[in-house]
Amino acid sequence: RGPARGGAARGRQRWRADGRALRKLPVHVGLVVTEEEPSYADMASLVVWCMAVGISYVSVYDHNGIFKRNNSRLMDEILKQQQELLGLDCSKYSMEFANHDKTGQVLNCQSTLKVLSPEDGKADIVKAAQNFCQLVAQQQRTHSDLDVNMLDNLLSSTHGFPDPDLVLKFGPVDSTLGFLPWHIRLTEIISLPSHLNISYEEFFSALHHYAACEQRWGK
Repeated sequence: RGPARGGAARGRQRWRADGRALRKLPVHVGLVVTEEEPSYADMASLVVWCMAVGISYVSVYDHNGIFKRNNSRLMDEILKQQQELLGLDCSKYSMEFANHDKTGQVLNCQSTLKVLSPEDGKADIVKAAQNFCQLVAQQQRTHSDLDVNMLDNLLSSTHGFPDPDLVLKFGPVDSTLGFLPWHIRLTEIISLPSHLNISYEEFFSALHHYAACEQRWGK
């Protein structure tokens, strides 16, 4: 147990140092799987690495909603890997869900996780539109007030997460397949062949690439 704990401590120091060494660290990373067979263990590794380097918000998404339907299985794997890789007291951690049917809980004091499905992005835009219509009905707004900034405010107040700075897209499909369609217009998207058996080096290489990029502003 001693050597394992020492290895976890060395890993924590390395990952924190890696995060600090980057010129630019994303605040919110979206992990988007376009492959048909998602791996709970590999996705959990990616989430824990995000936490370890200091990323504040992480979203997990697959276009079939498999991770969301089986979120307890994903969470079990994340908690297991937190224990193995980071040596944390896992009794303090739980999951935050994007849909408001569940009670929102932070994953830990530094990082918050949401597990998303295609319905979440659509529902967020629908809710924003309903809120705007309500404001018009109450004569607090007019139809001409609806612009990008106004919709942004309605979306962020509904969703509670900042827009993703970076999306890591896994798989051969050249699309994010419905992942928060409105929110990612300014997002840097980096494609990786697969999340299966992904290594920390591949993950950190993507972060390094992001840190070297200029903001693309929707290009």
